[in-house]
Amino acid sequence: MDNISVVTMFTLSGLSGITNYRVILFVLTLLCYCVIWLVNLTLIVTIIVDKNLHEPMYIFLCNLCINGLYGTAGFYPKFLIDLLSTTHVISYAGCLLQGFVLHSSACADFSLLALMAYDRYAAICQPLVYHSVMTKRRVCTLLFIAWLIPFYLLFMSTITTSTSTLCGSHIPKIYCINFLISRLACSASITSIIIPAFNYTFYFGHFVFVIWSYIYLIRTCLTSKENRSKFMQTCVPHVFSLVVVVVSLLFDLLYMRFGSKQLSQSTDNFMAIEFLVIPPIVNPLMYGLKLTQIRNKIQHFICGKIYVFSLKS
Repeated sequence: MDNISVVTMFTLSGLSGITNYRVILFVLTLLCYCVIWLVNLTLIVTIIVDKNLHEPMYIFLCNLCINGLYGTAGFYPKFLIDLLSTTHVISYAGCLLQGFVLHSSACADFSLLALMAYDRYAAICQPLVYHSVMTKRRVCTLLFIAWLIPFYLLFMSTITTSTSTLCGSHIPKIYCINFLISRLACSASITSIIIPAFNYTFYFGHFVFVIWSYIYLIRTCLTSKENRSKFMQTCVPHVFSLVVVVVSLLFDLLYMRFGSKQLSQSTDNFMAIEFLVIPPIVNPLMYGLKLTQIRNKIQHFICGKIYVFSLKS
């Protein structure tokens, strides 16, 4: 029987049977990762450079894009290496680190979306006191908490997982997460059950808060044409982002816990990486196209570059 003292490497079996498609998958994955960096970095730089966008809504959006880059950095580099390798293994420390990054990024998504919902609530329902409520100091404090709590909760979860005695080293997935490592434990401890349960409950509360806030916003906006216009302009992207994140995460979470062995490995892999592909691309595109100020700034920048290039040529 193996234990934690001898388990130094994990085997990832999610990429078994892709020998004939490795190069194609590598190119598509690399292209996807480049697109993720392009769309997120475009929004981040646009918001940072333009002082007119230094408002709470855009600052929260900038952090959402940064979190998208942070989360995908925990998956794509290792996945790209595995696609070109015949052996798919990861060290024990690397597995814990990857699980921490992916989990904390998913939780930070909910924290930032909750902040964005609160910001829209204050802007639409309390417009006269909005600037006194959402001061620079309070925005910085809220952002600090939104990043600190996911990191702290997932750090505690990772520490708990790392102290478990393991009876195996085979992970039937293309990446590591704490849940799969804990399933390899010889016996389940109370802390390994309580901490994940608390985390799930805590972030389900975030989801409930966001849903409640938008229901309240919709009811408020129905009484004013100006508020309806503001809601359609700034809140619809938030709602869409929430739906994308929740659906993507639920696909993978439900499959991990209740998945059927009758499904193909390709289906399993698609459900596993959906939250690492769709939200990081869709969110910045949705905001970039929907929010007028950001769209205009990006269009102005692109047109300016084309004009300069045409003059040089």
